[in-house]
Amino acid sequence: MQAQRYVKYIALILIFVISTQILFAQTGKIAGKIVDESNRPVAGADIKVIGTNVGTSTDAEGKFTLVIALNKKFEIEITAVGFATKHLTDVEAIAASVNEYNVTLVAKTNNLQGVTVKTSARKESTNALIQFQKNTSAVAQVISAEAIRRSPDKNTGEALKRVTGLSIQEGRYIIVRGLSDRYNQAMLNGVLLSSTEPDRKTFSFDIFPSAIVENIIVNKTFIPEYSAEWAGGLIQVNTRDIPTKGFLNVQFGTNFNTNTIGKDFNSYTGGKIDWLGFDDGARALPDGFPTKNNFGSVSAEDKIALGKTVAAKSWGYNTNSSAFAGLGQSFQMNSGFATKLFKKDIGGVVTLTYNRSVRNLDFDNRLFNINDSKAEASFDYHNNKYTQDVLWGALANFSMRFNANNKISFRNLLNVNTSDFTTLRTGKDYESDAIVGENVKAYEYGFRNNTFFNSQVNGEHNFPGLKTKLNWFGSFSILDQYVPQQRRIQYNQAAGDANAPYLALLSNTLSQKTGSVFYSNLNDYIYNAGGDITNNFTLFNRKQTIKAGYNLQVKDRIFDSRPFSVSLPSDNPALKALDPTQLFAAENFGTAQNQLHFDEITGIYFRYIANSILNAGYLQFDNAFTDWLRVVWGGRYENFDQLVGSEYKIDPRYSHSQTGDFLPAVNATIKLDNKTNLRIAGSQTVIRPEFRELTGTAFYDFEIGATIIGNPNLVRTKVTNLDVRYELYQKPGELITVGVFYKYFKNPIELAFNQSGAGSSSIFNYVDNDQLSAKSYGAEFEFRKKLDFIPGMRRFTAQGNMSFIYNRVTFNQSVLNRPMQGQSPYVLNAGLQYDVEEIGLNTTLLFNQVGRRIIYVGNEQLPPVWEAPRPLLDLQIAKKLMKNKGEVKLNITDLINRKAYFYHDLNDNKKYTSGLDALALARRYGTGVSISFVYNIK
Repeated sequence: MQAQRYVKYIALILIFVISTQILFAQTGKIAGKIVDESNRPVAGADIKVIGTNVGTSTDAEGKFTLVIALNKKFEIEITAVGFATKHLTDVEAIAASVNEYNVTLVAKTNNLQGVTVKTSARKESTNALIQFQKNTSAVAQVISAEAIRRSPDKNTGEALKRVTGLSIQEGRYIIVRGLSDRYNQAMLNGVLLSSTEPDRKTFSFDIFPSAIVENIIVNKTFIPEYSAEWAGGLIQVNTRDIPTKGFLNVQFGTNFNTNTIGKDFNSYTGGKIDWLGFDDGARALPDGFPTKNNFGSVSAEDKIALGKTVAAKSWGYNTNSSAFAGLGQSFQMNSGFATKLFKKDIGGVVTLTYNRSVRNLDFDNRLFNINDSKAEASFDYHNNKYTQDVLWGALANFSMRFNANNKISFRNLLNVNTSDFTTLRTGKDYESDAIVGENVKAYEYGFRNNTFFNSQVNGEHNFPGLKTKLNWFGSFSILDQYVPQQRRIQYNQAAGDANAPYLALLSNTLSQKTGSVFYSNLNDYIYNAGGDITNNFTLFNRKQTIKAGYNLQVKDRIFDSRPFSVSLPSDNPALKALDPTQLFAAENFGTAQNQLHFDEITGIYFRYIANSILNAGYLQFDNAFTDWLRVVWGGRYENFDQLVGSEYKIDPRYSHSQTGDFLPAVNATIKLDNKTNLRIAGSQTVIRPEFRELTGTAFYDFEIGATIIGNPNLVRTKVTNLDVRYELYQKPGELITVGVFYKYFKNPIELAFNQSGAGSSSIFNYVDNDQLSAKSYGAEFEFRKKLDFIPGMRRFTAQGNMSFIYNRVTFNQSVLNRPMQGQSPYVLNAGLQYDVEEIGLNTTLLFNQVGRRIIYVGNEQLPPVWEAPRPLLDLQIAKKLMKNKGEVKLNITDLINRKAYFYHDLNDNKKYTSGLDALALARRYGTGVSISFVYNIK
């Protein structure tokens, strides 16, 4: 019944969207935005279609709309007081296509008096975002919706690795300038976002399907109007807004991975609506199940009865040998409308996207004891993790313009990201026999659902008489993570006896490692409110800007986990020899000592609450002192109050801190000529510990075979940033940039191996960081160049970027011979595009590689775990069909498909050497292939 209800809801949404298109369809429009060289909108600019009576003017945001005949090419003239006239050729409106042209006007100078700039509309539009990068007030990069469309990237996380100095880790976490993902900050439509993971400070960008993104801006230098809690990059994701015309398109596709296609796929029996990314209750605790506070008082007999309802389920898996078992599915529907309501301009965008992919992560993992550069494994496992990933989202953005100076927007986003997995493990366990080792079989079944919802209301108001703009916003977000009935069981075979039975690793103790059933709920509620006021004035005969603003963010978290365990008080080899499908049968549970018992692993750290309140205010000046010097400078004050664990001081979980930081920033742009910039920037920023990093909650990670624990003594990291960059924009759509940067980190936070205390052989925790510091020196190079100067290469465009970083950590004033955790020494990206516009064919080949980096910090007994470099090569081929109404795309990711190696560098030669280094993890991700068809209905 629930599945039918969800299908009904989706059908109703589809009917609504299609009906909206019928009501509000408009054709023959072109539109765009006109800005000056500082990216400020040019209001009141005149746009005329040469040879016709058609014309209009830009509004307060520099936006315009024209209605012209379909399938004809026109030339338009753009004039504005104080700017050189610009002519755009080859402007056309085509049915079933959104035609948007963004234009940059150049201010009149002595050299440009009476000069008309002439260029094609296509070149001007292609150059728009490069112009943004050229004219922005900070060191930044931009990814447009068009660039995302041309890449094989299905989500925002994958698209971000194309930016200079960026790479992606684990398919979702962003590394900027080689820094760990915890040093980045995420924003959605100008509003701060929170960490999406319960076990690390990071944002999982794969929750945003690429279809809903208008553009992504990555700031690499801090300016006061934005959050100061980052050191690598501030990543601003902007979703689609009012379209220039009504549109509706749909996309269908399929995908597979070489690790799964044509091979058996294993999975356990789940719920009926797993395909939607939701559990229908099949994994949930039964109704009326005792609460955490009451479970301890339940009688032994009742616990057995409860164990039968929770643990006495099938622990087996199903094997699907069908040729289609490895195929995934994808669907997208994008629609928009623009019309009038009560004589006011309104518009909206509605997007639905669904992607289901099937993967088999083939990996080895080991844990070592290392003495005198000799590694002795504690265990050596081989794993196959069969995963069904569901990513779907819905976006509904609406805006109303009351007049040229007032606009209200209402934006809503829902994303569901779910992983349903079955892990099968074999290998050796050397803890009881260090030489021969016991053979191991283990199983893990899990379902992890992340649901993200964000709703925003924004107001934009312009007061021309006061030369002042007012912007305000309010936002509410919910991030829920639900992990129901995650189950683990391990079997061992006696060392040296090939005929010995495999016996379940069950004893009279409770364990998260084996015989465990784990439930958890994480609920984040995030409230944002704020606004800013901008005033323009004239000084030095030039336009100047002063901006002041305030931001309030309140985050509330409730984390509650319930780890249960099956134990066996007295040894029963016959019972332990049963396979998982029989072992946990209801008849095997009882109160006798040789029967299975069921209990909850207790401890105050399995539940915590957390709250943070951020009050931030800033004052920012944007000063043009001369024709060639622009300085954006100011300061931001952030007061941060954080409570983690419990609200009661006597509770050992209690951790409270309050800090106030004044964070200055200066960004100077020296315009050497009309094509060249020199940028100099300096700032102070902070990175605060995330809730999870401050808690004592212990969570066993099956994949790495270790327990991760937080540290309530962590303090914020303060970062000093310096940047210098040279930029050359020689032709439209082309650029060359060269930059250097320096960063000093006081009290960086790192995840380290800990060998002290009971069970220390498999514990990682966040190190107390008040004696740590680090320095980084880096250089970046980026280029985009059309190859039309080479005979036969006029259809090719090459682009690339590379970053090189030197980083070293200082501990207690002693310089260590290693970088910070997660810091790479280099990042490489390269791309080659080939376009044949006449037949609608375009191809893109993309390469990415990052230098080796530390995944886990070591200690005096154990060297760190390094990740070896791994090249990635991706390809997209796209061909337009059916008079440009349709398009077919072939995407291939990770063509090289090289194994990922994570190792202890025992011979210290700074590379992985098979047979000499201790290999901790080895993963083969497989090559991904997807085919999709897009059709523009209108």
